[in-house]
Amino acid sequence: MKLWKNDAELFALAKKELFTCVVGDILDKLGRYHQFLPPQIQALREDMIVIGRALPVLSVDTKDPDAAMKKPFGLMLEALDDLKPNEVYVNTGSSPRNALWGGLMSTRALKLGAAGVVVNGYVRDTREIYKLNYPTFCFGRYGQDSAPRYKVVDFRVPVKIGDVRLAPGDIIYGDIDGVLVVPRAVEADVFRLALEKARGEKRVKKAIEAGMSAVAAFKKYSIM
Repeated sequence: MKLWKNDAELFALAKKELFTCVVGDILDKLGRYHQFLPPQIQALREDMIVIGRALPVLSVDTKDPDAAMKKPFGLMLEALDDLKPNEVYVNTGSSPRNALWGGLMSTRALKLGAAGVVVNGYVRDTREIYKLNYPTFCFGRYGQDSAPRYKVVDFRVPVKIGDVRLAPGDIIYGDIDGVLVVPRAVEADVFRLALEKARGEKRVKKAIEAGMSAVAAFKKYSIM
């Protein structure tokens, strides 16, 4: 029996019962061994959680800052405005030499109902993002402006971050332990099995708290 009817129910269920570690374990069991984004990409604040459909955004470095300033950011604003409810803005491609996200972008994304942002680089306007409580995952904080240094060249296209291939509409899931990608083709099995494992782990924890050994617990539940 399916435990959710739509994305909103699935995402709410994941936030309530799951965490990236258990979802990553299931992806491994299904032979999807490269689904965590590079470990440098972390929550801007430790309590932030993001889950939603990916809007991949591709950017490149600009070689001529003066020319870049004639049309700052390339297609960044168009990509931002294209966000849909429960989507996650995911930017990659350019060098980590400037911020890829900021406070005004967070304000616009929040207004559009987007779920959060994941960038393969830095963000800025950190205090403003904190005030908005907007789920943000990145390398960290860095105030250098992007306008003369990079531009967005495309969006809603497949991208690669580290060893992870990401397609538009794949599920992005991030928490204190990192960010992973759940491909659309296996998402139903991944989350069903992850919920089973997470609920099983609660039973194992109770057994260990009651005095069961780790060996006995693993033999009985096949979970550790």
